[in-house]
Amino acid sequence: MKVAFTTLGCKLNYAETSTYDRGFVAHGLEVVPWSAVADVYVINTCAVTETAEKKSRNLMRRAHKTNPEALIVVTGCYAELKKEKLYEIEGVSRVFTAVEKPRLVDGTLAMLAARTDGGMTDSGHPEEAEGRRRDLAETLPAYSSGERTRSFLKVQDGCNNFCAYCTVPFARGRSRNIPICELVKQAEQIAAKGIREVVLTGVNTGDFGRTTGESFLDLLKALDRVEGIDRYRISSIEPNLITEEIIDWIASGTKFQRHFHIPLQSGSDTLLKKVGRRYDTALFASRIDYIRQAMEHPGEPKVFFGIDVIVGLPGETEELFQETYHFLKDRIKPAFLHVFPYSKRPGTRAAVMPDQVQDSVKTERVARLEALCEELHAAFVDANQGLPERVLWESSVKDGRMSGYTGNYIRLEKPYDPALVNTLENIVI
Repeated sequence: MKVAFTTLGCKLNYAETSTYDRGFVAHGLEVVPWSAVADVYVINTCAVTETAEKKSRNLMRRAHKTNPEALIVVTGCYAELKKEKLYEIEGVSRVFTAVEKPRLVDGTLAMLAARTDGGMTDSGHPEEAEGRRRDLAETLPAYSSGERTRSFLKVQDGCNNFCAYCTVPFARGRSRNIPICELVKQAEQIAAKGIREVVLTGVNTGDFGRTTGESFLDLLKALDRVEGIDRYRISSIEPNLITEEIIDWIASGTKFQRHFHIPLQSGSDTLLKKVGRRYDTALFASRIDYIRQAMEHPGEPKVFFGIDVIVGLPGETEELFQETYHFLKDRIKPAFLHVFPYSKRPGTRAAVMPDQVQDSVKTERVARLEALCEELHAAFVDANQGLPERVLWESSVKDGRMSGYTGNYIRLEKPYDPALVNTLENIVI
């Protein structure tokens, strides 16, 4: 039996897909490329934008066209939000919602067995009544293992914030976490595979502890003690959840790198308040300042800040956009901007707000911020010239060259040397 996977959206989805992959392999299935003929196609969907939903539907139709007899299994955020709609797409065999993710492998294997035994088929759409009666307290443990050098470790899922523009709390449920003891075991499994770097990922990573009463700092300290892992990164953390205590501990000399991914979404206090963000620009700037003061010293690498920004939120006038632009350019000066045009999501408060921004205006503003990103990133790399760092070299080869990232996330290249793959090398930027 052969199984193929495809994933859209966030690193959390990729970690979960990798976990399904290992589960099917453990039961004897062969993993084949998405374009190949398979007995099972697993599509891990995204619903953060209308475009992501459209891509998800197209992938389902493409899988059915490749092999009309295959089981097409759908999961992810789109599966949670539009389950009944997905069953209307020809070929879709089973939709596993958020609560059913831990049973995706076993449920799919049961459907394969039923086909083989000539028993009950996948027609209609089977339900797991027990699962649908549960809340979303059950969390699928997951980590990626497709890369030799880096793994994404899921530590948390769900969100309690319900920001006006976001469907994530509806798609992934309330904030909950995997116990630290279990995460340490998974980190040890990752280390046993020879992977040197772990990226902690979640929907609202810094909100870790809702389920178990443990703290995010407790988690960081426990993972820091795992032998075999050389570097950690935090994929994303809300500015109001990265405390001075956490910053001081990271800066004290740990495996956690000078690399922070912090969502801003808007540099306008008017818009931050309107969409229900739990901080203002003053708090955001103070967190950036504190990290720099704690972690940047003469002769040492600068801290990489990747900042999320949403362009074109309802009511974003040119004046309010300029507040965001200049807050980033003149006050924060991050290393990178992750820029997204606002996408109206049915069922959210923002979708029915007045003063929606035209798509053409969003496109133009996205372009301005992307140009600013190039300027900021070039300035960041220049500021690090001549400073010592360590590069973790990766296995991919392009035009006879290999690449890797420094601790503060600057991508470097050199002629390919197989002996350096998955090793850390001291360099001067």
